[in-house]
Amino acid sequence: MASRPRRPGFSRRAQYGVFASYVVVAAGVIVALLLLALWSFDPRTFGVARQAAAEVTTPLSSGVSWAARGVASVPQGVSDYFGVIGRNKALRAEIAANKRLTDQAKAVLYENARLKALLKLRQGSNDTVVAAHLVSSSAASTRRYAVLNAGSLQGVREGQPVRGPEGLIGRVIETGFNTARVLLISDPESIVPVRRVRDGLPALAAGRGDGLIEIRAVNLANAPFAVGDAFVTSGTGGIYAPGIPVARVIAAGRDTTSARAFTQPDTLDVAIVQRSFIAMPAPAPEPR
Repeated sequence: MASRPRRPGFSRRAQYGVFASYVVVAAGVIVALLLLALWSFDPRTFGVARQAAAEVTTPLSSGVSWAARGVASVPQGVSDYFGVIGRNKALRAEIAANKRLTDQAKAVLYENARLKALLKLRQGSNDTVVAAHLVSSSAASTRRYAVLNAGSLQGVREGQPVRGPEGLIGRVIETGFNTARVLLISDPESIVPVRRVRDGLPALAAGRGDGLIEIRAVNLANAPFAVGDAFVTSGTGGIYAPGIPVARVIAAGRDTTSARAFTQPDTLDVAIVQRSFIAMPAPAPEPR
């Protein structure tokens, strides 16, 4: 008995798939006819069935719609992410540039304020000898000196005080033709007669060699010093005119205390040389 030949090009799985599709189409047609008949003969029942179907399919439709929107938004989200990164880098660069400009503006304002104060000091003082540049200053050794680019040709003499806009710097100890050496008030060899601003307490401001100044009471035993006490020159000794700011106390103490000078030479570029408060007598002429 000969077997029934297979249809060419069809497998049993393909036949099952075709049969299932027929069944689905037939079922769909039947359901559609039933719904049509129901709509024709009983619209109320059809409305209830339609509402029930909507209740069942709405969550599924919402989930599918949400997934579709999520998939569609992925490219836009990636584009926005890289756009935000680029914009963030641009803003950071802009902030850095603005900060540099702000720092430069602050430096210019500070320099202008100092120069204006120095110009005002020079114009309001009748004992100014010359305004000169501070070429250098020693800040790393125990001896504290500075060099001015003005000397005897500009009228600078030994013993003349040197000050800046904020206060006293020191006094001239050596002069050349176009240079002068200044002993800073923070040098251990420097001693300046001072008085306290709030009550006139006399004291001596002596350099320590480490950038600070030691304030010593003169004629009052166990004299109290408070943080923030300001000291100015007293005029005693005839070198420094009275009222020049010298230092401010940074540590409380009695009899002696530490203070910081109002003027830091390493932050200055211009200083004023003044005549001595009491002119030094001219040297006696040598006998012939």
